[in-house]
Amino acid sequence: MAVNSYRTSNSLNKQLESIREKYRVERDKRIRKEGKAQFHATDGKFAHFARDIYANKNFSRAPINEDVEVAVVGAGFGGLLAAARLKQQGIRDVRLVDQAADVGGTWYWNRFPGARCDIESYIYLPMLEELGYMPTEKYVTGKEIFAYCQKIAREYQLYDGAIFQTKADSMAWDESLHRWLLHTDRGDCLRARYVCMSNGLMHRPKLPAIPGLEDFQGHCFHTSRWDYDYTGGAPGQPMTALANKRVALVGTGATGIQCVPPLAEDSEHLFVIQRTPSSIGFRGNAPTSESWVDSLEEGWHQKRIDNFNELMCGLPVQENMVNDGWTIPMTAFMDKMAQHLDKGVHAALDEETIGELMEESDLAVMQDIRDRVDTEVDDPETAEQLKPWYRPICKRPCFHDEYLATFNRDNVTLVDTNGNGLEKVLPNAVVAGGKTWEVDCIVFATGFEVMEGFARRSQCEIYGVDDQTLAGKWDDGVATLYGMHSRGFPNLFVLGNLQSTFTFNYTHSIDQQARHIAYTVAECQRRDVSRLDVSAEAESQWVEKVLSQIGNRRALLEECTPGYYNQEGQPSSGHDQDTAIMNATEFFAVLSDWREEGELKGFELASL
Repeated sequence: MAVNSYRTSNSLNKQLESIREKYRVERDKRIRKEGKAQFHATDGKFAHFARDIYANKNFSRAPINEDVEVAVVGAGFGGLLAAARLKQQGIRDVRLVDQAADVGGTWYWNRFPGARCDIESYIYLPMLEELGYMPTEKYVTGKEIFAYCQKIAREYQLYDGAIFQTKADSMAWDESLHRWLLHTDRGDCLRARYVCMSNGLMHRPKLPAIPGLEDFQGHCFHTSRWDYDYTGGAPGQPMTALANKRVALVGTGATGIQCVPPLAEDSEHLFVIQRTPSSIGFRGNAPTSESWVDSLEEGWHQKRIDNFNELMCGLPVQENMVNDGWTIPMTAFMDKMAQHLDKGVHAALDEETIGELMEESDLAVMQDIRDRVDTEVDDPETAEQLKPWYRPICKRPCFHDEYLATFNRDNVTLVDTNGNGLEKVLPNAVVAGGKTWEVDCIVFATGFEVMEGFARRSQCEIYGVDDQTLAGKWDDGVATLYGMHSRGFPNLFVLGNLQSTFTFNYTHSIDQQARHIAYTVAECQRRDVSRLDVSAEAESQWVEKVLSQIGNRRALLEECTPGYYNQEGQPSSGHDQDTAIMNATEFFAVLSDWREEGELKGFELASL
């Protein structure tokens, strides 16, 4: 151990080892050899689970055949921000293309009861100062977020020329034109100078591969396609049609916990099928204070966003502005580190010591979470089943102030499956936890294909130079510059978390990427450049940089309970270089410095 390492006491060491063993036991219960194959894709006989129930069923139009400067595939926050930042740079000819019938992405699909953002609204919603908008609450509803997405689209005239209810099927680079030929499922051909792919992470639902699912004679749907025709009501309104229904909710992640209180309120009986309990922290939502709004100075929004990001990256800050369940534990950890340094300088701590201190902090955080269950849930057995046994890094933390107490209701049953999940479905029942439960309706809160490859998520075949496919190039691992550009695919930009950074406040990351893309396109126009491609050297250097920063990430994920963070318990099943590794503050600085240089460094430029 390094000289300045912090040594834990014997009693704490014993406690940590006991907890580690408990974590291992709970993880091993949930490890399944089939990994991600334990889930169905929502296609084929399960395609109806992904059907857009909000779209105009009679929609039709003539095919579009035209030139466009920039085609943006995907109209969630990523696509909206890319298009808006392009408009700010003076690029007017921008078209949105999306399978949905409106903008919003995740927030178009996620209209389930109880939907809210779990990152503070004042930092999650982008462009607040630019649009003169203030969220109504600290954590606003999905309905308000969807409306805000529409506001962005209206403000920047993005509805003009937007192509909805349309899937981008394929794209091919035409070297003679220096354009992408983008073909859709409605017969369109857009000849786009540039294409931004913003397909998002949370739009393709997934289902557990459960025997008998197709034979169920009741009603079932995925939370991202909430069927209010069946349940009655609407977002924020009572689901009156569930008054005589017995409902099984499958899944207790971030979506599931938000659904539980309204489902319990409105259904005759609710069965919550739990494979792995989530950590449920205190949310403390509240209306936006007028006096606080009046106190804000110009630039407050970006300052608050940066403050959250810096704190979550482990950087010292003078004030914890957001001060919530995300940042308070991180502040405590930073304080703990400072106690072991003469001057509180983070960089002086060696990695081993930081690891020890982090594990101690994790123990305290998760013990507080488990203690909270005991104070909220009356039945000791139920309380024990709701306690999470893993480190915070293993699953996305959740925050809710009504979820745990809902299990005190007489019409709510927690069906803990001891890590096995739902066993099978009968024509009128579900089998879980070794028992059969008769139900009228099954609601799947089982998430999305977050960790699938880009080609799978985009469902668009991309042919670059010499007809090479992007999926083929990335088959042995993603190769990019800054996660957004890949050699052999000129004028193509990919937004997301591939080879870039991971931020809990995802809109911060994609806004930084959107700004970067808009600058690059505008700079190409200023220089009369019609073809922009990454050099082989720049791409290779970036991949090496990504690989150099992986460190012990895989070892940590191996210890985690299965989930989408670690490929369902098989982190080695993916490619190390595919993931977002870099510290967000560092990554944003890399992009900013590159733009500041103003040389389009790392690219090969050409003009027709």
